[in-house]
Amino acid sequence: MNVSQAVMAFAGVMVLISVLLTVYVSPLFMWFTVFIGANLFQSAFTGLCPAAFVFRKMGFKPA
Repeated sequence: MNVSQAVMAFAGVMVLISVLLTVYVSPLFMWFTVFIGANLFQSAFTGLCPAAFVFRKMGFKPA
């Protein structure tokens, strides 16, 4: 698994977790989903993704 795949998998899991938290805990967790989406949106244009830095440090290979 390379960094791109790891970032996409991580983002997908985090979105699913945030939706579950929104449904079962509090509607305010919807802001967590918004944060994830905004981060994905800005990384598409800037190329800067904090999760990618972490995954590179963990030893994932670049795409």
